[in-house]
Amino acid sequence: MDHILHNIGFIKDTVFLKGFVFGLMHVGIMLIGFYTGFSLNRLLKIISNGFIAGIFGVIIAHVIADLIASIMDPDIRPMTGGIVIGGLVPLLLIPFFEKYITKSKYHIIVGDHEEIKKDLKNKHK
Repeated sequence: MDHILHNIGFIKDTVFLKGFVFGLMHVGIMLIGFYTGFSLNRLLKIISNGFIAGIFGVIIAHVIADLIASIMDPDIRPMTGGIVIGGLVPLLLIPFFEKYITKSKYHIIVGDHEEIKKDLKNKHK
């Protein structure tokens, strides 16, 4: 990837485009996941309730995309560890939120409509 970047005239030595590869890869990975139908949420629903599976699925997918994108971008590569750890640390807050924060019945849900209907009918602890 470094060789390709150094040979593209408008990218090399441009302060404004530092992180270009990171942004391109990060969004590209997420788009590929959405259009191929790959869903971590479905895999995680096997081991947990739908609400937590959705949260974990989004966070883990985002951290994986961050990891791949930061490894590919030579400007961001030295920060890869911090990006991944920083993305995973908020997962530690989930038990606190589950215990002390009441979920609103009016929150916005995005995802599989059949799954959402099932989740809304079930009581969350």
